[in-house]
Amino acid sequence: MAEVKLLTPLEEVVGGAQKRFLRHLKRMDIKTVKDLLWHFPVRYEDRSEFLKISELKNGEETTIQGVVQSTRTRYLPYRKLSITDVRIADKNGDTLTLSFFNQPYIANTLKEGRVANFSGKASEYKGKATLRSPVYELTEVRGKVKETQHTGRLVPVYHETKGLTSRGLRFIIKPVLDNLEELHEYIPAKILHELGLPDVNEALRQIHFPDKEVNALDALRSFAFRDLFLLQLRNAEEKRRLREQKAYPIKYKESDLKKILSYLPFELTISQKRTLNEILGDIKRNHPMNRLLQGDVGSGKTIVAGLAALLAVKNGYQAAFMAPTEILARQHFHTLIKFFEEYEGGVALLVSKETKVFYGEELETSIKKSELARRICSGRVGIVVGTHAVIQKNIRFKNLAFSVVDEQHRFGVGQRALLAGGEEVFPHFLSMSATPIPRTLTMTIFGNLDLSLINELPRGRKPITTKIVEPQNRSKAYDFIRQQVKIGRQVFVICPRIEDPDPPAGGDEITSKQKLAWAVRAVKVEYEKLLKHIFPELKVGMLHGKMKTLEKTAVMHAFAEGQIDILVSTSVVEVGVDIPNATIMMIEGADRFGLSQLYQFRGRVGRGEHQSFCLLFTDSKSNAVQKRLQSLVTAKNGFELAEMDLKLRGPGEFLGDAQTGMPDLALKALQSPELLKTAQDKAEALLNEDPNFEKYPLLKTKLAQFKREIHLE
Repeated sequence: MAEVKLLTPLEEVVGGAQKRFLRHLKRMDIKTVKDLLWHFPVRYEDRSEFLKISELKNGEETTIQGVVQSTRTRYLPYRKLSITDVRIADKNGDTLTLSFFNQPYIANTLKEGRVANFSGKASEYKGKATLRSPVYELTEVRGKVKETQHTGRLVPVYHETKGLTSRGLRFIIKPVLDNLEELHEYIPAKILHELGLPDVNEALRQIHFPDKEVNALDALRSFAFRDLFLLQLRNAEEKRRLREQKAYPIKYKESDLKKILSYLPFELTISQKRTLNEILGDIKRNHPMNRLLQGDVGSGKTIVAGLAALLAVKNGYQAAFMAPTEILARQHFHTLIKFFEEYEGGVALLVSKETKVFYGEELETSIKKSELARRICSGRVGIVVGTHAVIQKNIRFKNLAFSVVDEQHRFGVGQRALLAGGEEVFPHFLSMSATPIPRTLTMTIFGNLDLSLINELPRGRKPITTKIVEPQNRSKAYDFIRQQVKIGRQVFVICPRIEDPDPPAGGDEITSKQKLAWAVRAVKVEYEKLLKHIFPELKVGMLHGKMKTLEKTAVMHAFAEGQIDILVSTSVVEVGVDIPNATIMMIEGADRFGLSQLYQFRGRVGRGEHQSFCLLFTDSKSNAVQKRLQSLVTAKNGFELAEMDLKLRGPGEFLGDAQTGMPDLALKALQSPELLKTAQDKAEALLNEDPNFEKYPLLKTKLAQFKREIHLE
């Protein structure tokens, strides 16, 4: 095979009998040499220890080497079965007969006199030792010793697909790897040397066909470090760029802060005060703040952000709150006008179907979008709350100094420029999140942001009691719900889907997949059942994503006003719904949701003074499902839950593997605080030494490519 390059299509390098594997590789999205070589093993099997035939122990995985003495194939027509018996002898003269089923072609490979390795689990057959379904491999070809791929070593095991096993992948990868061009290393040699990591060429060899276990681990660590290092370089670069930008310094007098705090009917918690001080310390500087504020659902993040926004307006500037959904935008708007009703600088709501302005003392009025745009541009509105409509081209701020974005942690420089309306002065940026994110992920993925935590609930709030309800206890749960409604409380019922799937065409068999789909409870079906059969005496409402905006708004308004006792909904209530009187969150098919989603659902109750409950329903008997749901029961707060979830399910639960562009290996490495910290330190040190990558042009090129491929917004 001639020298191959990374971007060479596999059709040009895979030939002969192996061509049949190309369509299977395409199904795995493996089309080029690079795709193939970066399809890393998921684990290794140790077939390196050889035993004598006399040392075989029943049930143990082992490898033996022997010379073929004879081969015989017999057929059992009544069972449609062929059995090929291969008799081998080891160096001590001990013999062993191995049986291969429906593989008569083996007789052409394992001919008398040939030397081969055999790996498998030792067992007994008719009182004699044998190997069960052994993997075999010739160790000599035409008198020359052959390097083994499948036996006698640490053997890589890959993600497979129908028609292509790990053995087939090893057959394809080995010759491609042996003929690969010399790759240019973009990680500085001194960093690799300091960390004891192999360069990319050696790492590729050792990750696929390691000499020893330590070599495989070093190779895995090397590739994981590369992606984490690039990610940290990206974070550090963005931090550096933002430090070079200008921002309006927002200063304040203690008397101003005390006056604004006096608007509140309660005292801030200790962590709210600490977080507010961190934000106020940042926004008084003349370069943009870049901070992530994490806090449990209902912990008072909006209040803290609102206090900083009011100080910005007090300084003669403007502030903006941006949320991913209209429901959440409305919640922020109502929170601000509820707690800061004495503020007279103008709070505007800007969503697709509604624009209004609040000017204090219950002076709230709806206006046209064009008029609101003029007021924002002239500075007559101090705080604007909305969805992405806030950064539309026709919305220009006079002097935006403070911006808050909810549940969108990475808000790029380009989007900030849109918020700033093309001005040279950038707004201070605060990202808020109620999604609990493990510390290692925060440190890495959101490493360009400073971190603030609100880790306690407002005074008077009671912890939510969470229970997994067994199917046989469903009627008891309904009785409990009925009792709660009788004393004036309200209930959420969450279902994974809107409606049942269509039935199969007439006469078609019902597949197991269809049965599984119908087992998932649907909002429309559950609504009818609860309304007509379970709670006919109660007021039951329905909410789902296919309803029109005005319909959804009307339903939520009715629920908030107490006109609906039980609201059956999909995940549209995951964020942005604040009903203090709702005390029960009942989740059907809880195993269908991620832990962070379940946590968000649970946060929709417990927002008032009454004891609240979260009831988790599942028909799954899986130990893994039960363990995952139990972690929601036992976790003391969202951050503890996030760490549990990271161990149980990995980073994809938080990031969405397919959406990030992050390689699997790098995602797994996010669970390693030591490697994360190393990558962060090395990235910062390199940028301090050479901020423009003048010494490292290959790294500069690779970083630019990485930024195009990775999307963590």
